[in-house]
Amino acid sequence: MSSMTDIIFLLLIFFMLTSNFITPSGLPVKLPSSKSSNIVMQKVTVTITSDLQYFVNAKKTSLNGIEGLLRNELTGNDGVVVLHIDKEVPVEHLVKVAGLATSMNAKVTVATSPELTP
Repeated sequence: MSSMTDIIFLLLIFFMLTSNFITPSGLPVKLPSSKSSNIVMQKVTVTITSDLQYFVNAKKTSLNGIEGLLRNELTGNDGVVVLHIDKEVPVEHLVKVAGLATSMNAKVTVATSPELTP
């Protein structure tokens, strides 16, 4: 019986450790789907919701305030910006934010959800 409790505790520890590696954005965004979806460590995230609200690392801001927040967040990081953009948002908003990030020499990645094949 004692070996069974050891196995249960090991499984519990395993699941607790692996659950910390998943970092959801926490904002209500329907991501576009893609056939190939790579996992990128999220240092700085910019989220644009379907009603055109802007968030930098879950801090609400305006389009004009994104540049200042990005400049603060990118200091000390390796310059990776992950864009979480709702699929209903026009592309011009994605281009504006991506342009701001690339002007600060940051790598820009667009977050997608994996495409489900029937």
